[in-house]
Amino acid sequence: MSNSSNMQHPPTCLEITMEVHRVVPPPHKSTIQKLKTRLKETFFPDDPLRQFKGQPTTKKWILAAQYIFPVLQWGPNYSLKLFKSDIVSGLTIASLAIPQGISYAKLASLPPIVGLYSSFVPPLVYAVLGSSRDLAVGPVSIASLILGSMLTQEVSPTNDPGLFLQLAFTTTFFAGFFQASLGFLRLGFIIDFLSKATLIGFMAGAAIIVSLQQLKSLLGITHFTKQMSLVPVMSSVFHNTKEWSWQTILMGFCFLVFLLVARHVSMRRPKLFWVSAGAPLVSVILSTLLVFAFKAHHHGISIIGKLQEGLNPPSWNMLQFHGSHLGLSIKAGLVTGIISLTEGIAVGRTFAALKNYKVDGNKEMMAIGLMNMVGSSTSCYVTTGAFSRSAVNHNAGAKTAVSNIVMSVTIMVTLLFLMPLFQYTPNVVLGAIIVSAVVGLIDIPAAHHIWKIDKFDFIVMLCAFFGVIFISVQDGLAIAVGISIFKILMQITRPKAVMLGNIPGTDIYRDLHHYKESMKIPGFLILSVEAPINFANSTYLNERILRWIEEYEAEEDLKKHSSLQFVILEMSAVSAIDTSGVSLFKELKKTMEKKGAKLVLVNPLGEVMEKLQKSDEAGDFMRPDCLFLTVGEAVATLSATTKGQSSNHVV
Repeated sequence: MSNSSNMQHPPTCLEITMEVHRVVPPPHKSTIQKLKTRLKETFFPDDPLRQFKGQPTTKKWILAAQYIFPVLQWGPNYSLKLFKSDIVSGLTIASLAIPQGISYAKLASLPPIVGLYSSFVPPLVYAVLGSSRDLAVGPVSIASLILGSMLTQEVSPTNDPGLFLQLAFTTTFFAGFFQASLGFLRLGFIIDFLSKATLIGFMAGAAIIVSLQQLKSLLGITHFTKQMSLVPVMSSVFHNTKEWSWQTILMGFCFLVFLLVARHVSMRRPKLFWVSAGAPLVSVILSTLLVFAFKAHHHGISIIGKLQEGLNPPSWNMLQFHGSHLGLSIKAGLVTGIISLTEGIAVGRTFAALKNYKVDGNKEMMAIGLMNMVGSSTSCYVTTGAFSRSAVNHNAGAKTAVSNIVMSVTIMVTLLFLMPLFQYTPNVVLGAIIVSAVVGLIDIPAAHHIWKIDKFDFIVMLCAFFGVIFISVQDGLAIAVGISIFKILMQITRPKAVMLGNIPGTDIYRDLHHYKESMKIPGFLILSVEAPINFANSTYLNERILRWIEEYEAEEDLKKHSSLQFVILEMSAVSAIDTSGVSLFKELKKTMEKKGAKLVLVNPLGEVMEKLQKSDEAGDFMRPDCLFLTVGEAVATLSATTKGQSSNHVV
């Protein structure tokens, strides 16, 4: 390719002091090579196979086993010192997991024992397959709420508890299947559609709905709505005032205050993490003793009742892959799977960043997915890494996933020998435990931060929040995701394009509206497109650029400026282009020629330049006077050429 610096100018032409660099076409790549690169960057951005390069066969097998089972990586170096830390943290999170497991199972409209089952098997599976050292696995409030609310829309847990339990286990299987599939197929980027703003609004709305649902237990109401939105819940509360029990209200208020105070103390002084960690179990023990001692269950305070002793019974025979409710199980599995996966990975990455180690997102998806698939066959419902439990695990000094194993062993002992002790546990305390746990999901400082940074994100957050509160949990989430996708589509179809001006005394060109000191160059219209150009935005860009040209021509008529000679498109931010984008440049070039002006391209990137080159049969785009590396070089060269031509005309 020839070079603009090599052009022969007449002797009268002004000297160009700026060195003009050659615009080099990208190295040639075959279609197969391009496809391979694109697939690698899409599905394997972390290049997981790089650790196998140059390794002997034996070492490759060892690395492969360690990749699939991370326990083989840290297990051989495990020591007694590490175990001392893990056993303390494991026992601490077990004291939290027992009351939370029972409470969250009731939130999902499941038998309380299922919550303990779900705190026994899944942590064992995760300890072998998971890559996070701090993630404490078990049932979580949001997944429990979603599962319960979606299933109760079609099946009553009181009228048909057997079918409800079957659907819960089937939903858990599909949730695990979706999660593992996302990890195996390297499709983890799908969960990125749940933006931070969406999650903050969704979590806050869900926390309020969960808390309002606990008014049933905190007030002692027996006839309560199954709907999960604000109006039916509050209507149910005030239409059943005759069922309110002052004994239940008093006990619930006292223990709720105790739990919230314990949480506040631990937040203000992280070293006292054990205060909030142990408070739920202390509440369960004290309330159970009070009910048993004063026979309070005969005076209006409802209790859990007798719980089944023994370890998890197998439940693979309860999974239903046919029938009229299969669609419901798949839908509920997809929603709960994605929500719990998002929470688990976010929690794992948060604590990994604090301890300066990495968590592989795709491996986590497979670990959490397989954990739920195994759990569905062992009487467990959807589980993931809970933030509150993981925070306690981290603060208690957990070093490895052995803390999950210690917790599981503690739950196992509870299931085998301690179940009769929970018979007199009042439901009101379980409601108080749930409220105190979900309060932390309302993140007001994060909402304020979003308001300061991005008002549109704040609107998305509010849509998720109010959608969950006033419509339903899944509809609120769907609305927020829909608005987020609409925002992305708007950014694609209406890309940012700005007019550039020269900062005096430099060869730097910046946005005229941003840098007020920048100045227009007479005869030049310099534009910057800051997005890929494709079929979705080529029409908009064509109309926008033509409008700029018309405005320039109208302005020059009023101010008697020199006529438009060059339209320069700065393309450093145009990372990709398709056939519609190529057609856009061809149309603009024809339009410029009709107006007696010239279209000039600056710094087209590799893929863009290659496609323009292939479509440019006449060589119009690749001419040295139409292609430059920087705007400064383009303006200097074209100005000098124009002045030289003007001098020749004068002579």
